[in-house]
Amino acid sequence: MRSTQEIKDSLKNGQYSDILSYIYRTVNTQKYADRYLEVIDEFEKTFGKTEELALFTAPGRTEIGGNHTDHQHGCVLAASVNLDVIAAARPNGTNQIRIQSRNYKMDIIDLDDLEIHEEQFDKAIALIRGVVKKFVDLGYEVKGFDAYTISNVLKGSGLSSSAAFEVLVGTIINGLFCDTEVKPVEIAKFGQYAENVYFGKPSGLMDQMASSVGSVVAIDFESTESPKIERIDMNLQKYGHALCIIDSGADHADLTDEYATIPADMKEVAAFFGKNYLREVNEDDFKKNIKEIREKINNDRAVLRAMHFFRDNRYAQEEVAALKNDDFETFLKLNRMSGRSSYMYLQNVFAPSMPKAQAVSLTLALCDEILGDRGSYRVHGGGFAGTVQAFVPLDMLDDFKSKIEAVLGEGMCHILSIRPVGGYELK
Repeated sequence: MRSTQEIKDSLKNGQYSDILSYIYRTVNTQKYADRYLEVIDEFEKTFGKTEELALFTAPGRTEIGGNHTDHQHGCVLAASVNLDVIAAARPNGTNQIRIQSRNYKMDIIDLDDLEIHEEQFDKAIALIRGVVKKFVDLGYEVKGFDAYTISNVLKGSGLSSSAAFEVLVGTIINGLFCDTEVKPVEIAKFGQYAENVYFGKPSGLMDQMASSVGSVVAIDFESTESPKIERIDMNLQKYGHALCIIDSGADHADLTDEYATIPADMKEVAAFFGKNYLREVNEDDFKKNIKEIREKINNDRAVLRAMHFFRDNRYAQEEVAALKNDDFETFLKLNRMSGRSSYMYLQNVFAPSMPKAQAVSLTLALCDEILGDRGSYRVHGGGFAGTVQAFVPLDMLDDFKSKIEAVLGEGMCHILSIRPVGGYELK
């Protein structure tokens, strides 16, 4: 940790400019410096003046390839983006963790109570407790600390605000109490554990991995204990495209049951072959047995979702190969095919329980209308509500944003950058 006054002075006089420019991929770093000054001010308003402090950041993520393939031990392509959750934190000399997130009630964890509390499912306090439990299980002495957090990761956006929060908590603990010994991959696993076990939400590991590791990463989850991770070069400026995340205006925060049907359906097909995950099933064997699968499980949706897994798992790997070969046009074609598979086979563009609410479907239709055969677009993240991702040619960007926002509203099309780092302590 550093002197609080020293940090403030450094933020004001530009000494953080280089690192902020690197993290956020911009030469206009003052607004980011001001944001960190704000989180320090809010910390001191909440917890009192402090002599020493540490600053942390964890990004949202964008899923580029592999939609709902991770929980079946498949392959994905993902990236961290320049929207993040930031925090000011310090040890507090007590046995309590106190985290105040802007516009939310303070979460307080007693370190003597790291049990699962089912009444706290779907609450941030559960995520904190679950992440702490993994550090303690590894033998680290986690002590009490105070933290104030500010987020600009769009809630319900498919940018994984929950994963960013989990990674932020892990990065704070790692920095304050573990001498940063715990690797980003492990912090990602801690986050997934917290979300699955303490938060009560079934999810794969992609969200946490992209947020924790950072940059553009190809991840093969054949072994979730030791996933294969490869950083991929993806210079959108070079290819003349921009990354847009379009907020459809629909919040997916209360759709946990809808998300849960996807891994459940896929596992039902895997179980037909005596397997736990579709990654363990041979695709040719699946195709040969579709008639028998339908007869046994009586669930056509599960068969379609299995079709999607095999397709999108393959597309994700082919996207990586295209980028390595500097073949962006092939990448865009594969990205569009991935989106088509999600729409037709995975069927996660709207919730069947709310058939009239099809904001994502409408947003995809707008992208199709505006882009035609240029760029690409697809449902983003978990689906059912939330956002659409588009790679938009730079010469169409202003027109694209204008036409999208004419229907969905001002500020609903976000032009983002891919940032090169994940969970990070500013020093």
